[in-house]
Amino acid sequence: MLNMYLAVAAGGAVGSLGRYLFVGGSARWLGVGFPWGTLGVNVLGSLLMGAAAGWFAIRASLPPELQAFVTVGMLGGFTTFSAFSWDMVHLYERGQVVLALVYGTASLGLSLGALILGLAFTRKFIAG
Repeated sequence: MLNMYLAVAAGGAVGSLGRYLFVGGSARWLGVGFPWGTLGVNVLGSLLMGAAAGWFAIRASLPPELQAFVTVGMLGGFTTFSAFSWDMVHLYERGQVVLALVYGTASLGLSLGALILGLAFTRKFIAG
């Protein structure tokens, strides 16, 4: 089990550093008027998650630590949107279309709502 934790932690470090470099590079190259870097990591991370899921399905004999390093660790550190995208597609592929739509709507709505609530709380009670 320790090997699994270390694989996820190492992958997370690689993915987070990749996101930091990608977003920073995008801001320098494309400017900061639009979140190009975040959009880029979300799209690229989702593409890579799909490719990884397909590869691991074909190569089921690969060690679970390698799969966790790439998917949960590296891509999870790069962008959690890739995991969200995979969850939605997985529900859809299982024929649970309504559940996929509920999950997507709830994830977006509740996450935005929670961010707004957290921001309001901090502004009112902490920032003064």
